[in-house]
Amino acid sequence: MRVIDFKKDATYKAKPSPEIIDVPKMLFVMVDGEGAPETTGKGETEFQQAMQALFGVVYTIKFWDKKHSTPPGYAKFTMAPLEGLWWTKSGKMFDSKNPDDWKWTVMIRLPEFVTPKYFKEVVDELIAKKQSQVYKKARLQEFTEGTCVQIMHIGPYDQEQPNIERMHAYAKEQGYEAVGKHHELYFGDPRRTAPEKLRTILRHPVKK
Repeated sequence: MRVIDFKKDATYKAKPSPEIIDVPKMLFVMVDGEGAPETTGKGETEFQQAMQALFGVVYTIKFWDKKHSTPPGYAKFTMAPLEGLWWTKSGKMFDSKNPDDWKWTVMIRLPEFVTPKYFKEVVDELIAKKQSQVYKKARLQEFTEGTCVQIMHIGPYDQEQPNIERMHAYAKEQGYEAVGKHHELYFGDPRRTAPEKLRTILRHPVKK
């Protein structure tokens, strides 16, 4: 059986200096929410529920062939990185230091063989198996970002702002303006990776 290796895709590579790239159409499982991802001490956060839904769907698809007949075009695949689209309730430019204003969509790329019908079958099975409605939060969606500016950030998430500003300044110098939502692609598990070694692609769609 063929294996789809997302890790080799140029979409998941970036330089430590800003660059303009073109991002093609891709298929994702997505979950929406708002506020800071951190635990508040008041039980499970909206972000934690989103992670449960996302990874539940992706792992069920990844290992579907173990217990089920496979859909047309089914293939094994490596996990793509977690990604997040970030914007603000206020409509202001995204500021990594103002979490109360954040809205977000977290997402993981899926192979093209995942159809709406098959996706619904996966979600329905998870709801029945786990006895949880949290999986209803997940949706299947194509996403075309197009022309973007991006940079590789190495270090803690709360130290991204200087690189975000570098990225936007570079885009302006090249004759572009920012449109759409701030985009982050996460490499490394923050529970296991030292903060100074975390790698995050910072990306934003732009237009001339």
